[in-house]
Amino acid sequence: MLSLHTSPLAQPGSGDSGGMNVYVRELVSALAQAGVDCTTYTRKSRPGLAEVVQVEPGHRVVHLPAGPFELAKQDLPNVVEEFGDGVIDHLKNGPGADVVHANYWLSGLVAHRVKHELDLPFVSTFHTLARVKAEGGDAEPVWRDRAEAEIIDCADAICVSCTEEESQFRRLYGSPRGGIEIVAPGVEHAFFAPGDKRGARYALGLGSGPVLLFVGRIQPLKGVDVAVRALAELNRSDALLLIVGGASGLDGNSEVARVLGLIDQLGVGDQVRFVDPKPHHILSTYYRAADVVVVPSRSESFGLVALEAAACGIPVVASAVGGLLTLVDDGLTGYLVSDRDPAQFADRIRTILGDPALAASMSVRAAERARRYTWSFAAARLRRVYADLAVRDLVACT
Repeated sequence: MLSLHTSPLAQPGSGDSGGMNVYVRELVSALAQAGVDCTTYTRKSRPGLAEVVQVEPGHRVVHLPAGPFELAKQDLPNVVEEFGDGVIDHLKNGPGADVVHANYWLSGLVAHRVKHELDLPFVSTFHTLARVKAEGGDAEPVWRDRAEAEIIDCADAICVSCTEEESQFRRLYGSPRGGIEIVAPGVEHAFFAPGDKRGARYALGLGSGPVLLFVGRIQPLKGVDVAVRALAELNRSDALLLIVGGASGLDGNSEVARVLGLIDQLGVGDQVRFVDPKPHHILSTYYRAADVVVVPSRSESFGLVALEAAACGIPVVASAVGGLLTLVDDGLTGYLVSDRDPAQFADRIRTILGDPALAASMSVRAAERARRYTWSFAAARLRRVYADLAVRDLVACT
């Protein structure tokens, strides 16, 4: 596994750490538990990190030096070659590998090189794509789009999370020569399951009024401003919005400042509480304490927050984009909102808060639906993909 720009061991919710960290960590753990020996290569981002961390039997993380420790995400393309050197050297002088699986386009550039130098099958999971982000209003540099096109042209398999992501991929990029494989992420049901709302609120020091929850990095893409505007539109002085996460990316600090200004402008300062990023398993307490989880992203390849909330039996009101279209059954487990309209978000939230029977029904349906998604099933699906590649001719670059 390659995860150049963010470590699976890092705290999700701030910096460049988010759902992809959880995805890589949990998927590799499930693969290891299924008997697949896995090594995840990531960049050494701070001093003192051990070169090799044995997470569990068959699951290790290797930290490779590539550029200075403190390196902004936009500067990571400059260390791709150095990181690739480290991966290839480690594979040549270690136990080797049967397949290389890249997460995100930066890792895809490295895996493309590894494929040709070591003659290994190459699997890519992009997580986000330049053309998809552009459709949501987040333009990426032309050279990223060009790099992704090269990766797509050479990958032996491309993994997507759901049928909606597959349709979006084919519409924007056509049918790749290596084929598309649907490998849906999972949720750790031992942590994320329905629980006592009153106990969760007591543990977090919350009252009995309506609680709205936003979980994610604070950056324009995730749309926390829409959640704040929806709170104001709700026009309920007893409602509280919890924002769990920290500034992320080049625009993170300016986005925090913008959201704080918006909160002040709308006069809801007493109704918004910011919470620092929490260890992943602790998030279940926040989900259980909420009445509604709000996911107003501009784009989402899947939406782990929506899945985790559903697993805890919490209705989700989400943007009608990407993988959220697959995860949220509109009117049954939550609501989908087109055009990220705060008034529509507020209307759907108001409906859930005002109808306890509907909220209870959504809770049961959401938890039932979430049980379909497990990391062990994702690992089993991926094992089949890897096994197929072992007996197939590899895609030749054009």
